[in-house]
This record gives sequence, structure tokens and C-alpha cells, in this order.
Amino acid sequence: MTPPVVCWAEIPVTDMDKAITFYNAVFKWTMEVDNTGPNPMATLGGAMDTTSGHLYPGKPSTDGNGPTVHIVVPDKLEDAAKRCSDAGGTVLCDPIDIPPGRFVYAIDPDGNSIGLFEPKA
Repeated sequence: MTPPVVCWAEIPVTDMDKAITFYNAVFKWTMEVDNTGPNPMATLGGAMDTTSGHLYPGKPSTDGNGPTVHIVVPDKLEDAAKRCSDAGGTVLCDPIDIPPGRFVYAIDPDGNSIGLFEPKA
């Protein structure tokens, strides 16, 4: 059986600059707009040499019920959840423990469902 590996995610946003500011604040990244392809995009984390994803101008789910992309936070989950709220996102729950770590569900300013994930130490 081929292992289930997600190799890329695309997150639609209505305002690239606003979305980049939000994701950079929450995950401590330094993403910028990349206009080298047919459409503008911003690679998650800013690196094209790894499995990742990108933000792109598109139409987000209007009700937060689209797919959820879970992204590893750079520090404590509670710190990232606070940055998420401070940057205009909405944290939807208290931390949820699962065997590989813990996470919270959140909604970005465009209404996209995201998970903030802290791996087990």
C-alpha cells in the first residue's frame, strides 16, 4: 500500500497581503508574494524546497466548512492560538490531545478552516 502522504495544500484567500500578514504572525514565517508563475502565490513558510503549500487568490469557503489544513506551530500551542486571535483569526476550541500531539481548530480571516498543531515533545 502507498502511504497516505499529503504533499501540497492550497489555501484560497481574498486579500494576499492581509493573508500573508496573518499567517506570518501566527506561524512566525516571512512569506512574500511570488509572481513568477501564472498566478500570484505565497509559499507556506516561504520555502519551495519542501513539502508544503501556498496561499493563492481564490474563493474561500464562506462557512468555514471547507477542508482543514493542520500546520505545525513553532512554539507552544497556546502562544500560537493567542497570535491567531490577535491577528484576526478565530480559535474555535480548547486544545485537543491526540497521540502525536495536540491541536486547536481555528478560522483564518478569510473563513478557511485551519488546525494549529503542536507535536508531542
